[in-house]
Amino acid sequence: MKRLLIGVVVVIVVLILGVLIAGALLPEEHHASRTLRTKQSPQAIWDAINDHANEQAWRSDVDRVVSLGERDGKPVWREIYKDGNKVTLITTESKPPTRMVRELTDLEGPFSGRWEIDIQPTAEGSNVTITEIGKVSNPLFRFVSKYVIGHTRFMERYLRGLAGKFGEPGDQISRGLTLMKRIKHG
Repeated sequence: MKRLLIGVVVVIVVLILGVLIAGALLPEEHHASRTLRTKQSPQAIWDAINDHANEQAWRSDVDRVVSLGERDGKPVWREIYKDGNKVTLITTESKPPTRMVRELTDLEGPFSGRWEIDIQPTAEGSNVTITEIGKVSNPLFRFVSKYVIGHTRFMERYLRGLAGKFGEPGDQISRGLTLMKRIKHG
């Protein structure tokens, strides 16, 4: 029985060390992007993504959004999620209705970064591209971010919700030129 217990402990330690080593070998910074093809105009998309007071109506993970006023003339708000997590964001670049950059302001957490949102008009409506430039300092969280959560999960959820706001299916999300048919899940 003692040997079995020692064996289990050794396996657990080896697994933990493996995860930490794998995480340490990953770069701290990552870049990922997703694009939604929508029938909506750039202005309609712009208006929706800047209407923070009503985001919980189309974002399945958001409980509420609270305005925190402005910092250096730039809007700041806190997103409070249904799971109890919170993030504070600031819009650092705003070029209506085609480009916006949003950054995390609470840098005490395990990650930091920004979303660059580009809205390009098309003959059918718009392409909305979110590019995430993220940094995860802790090797354990880096491993989880890459292999458990995935760098694109939150962008895809956001874009599916945005499509749903306009009654569109949300399966027109692509990475690069390859269209991904996505099963709706929140």
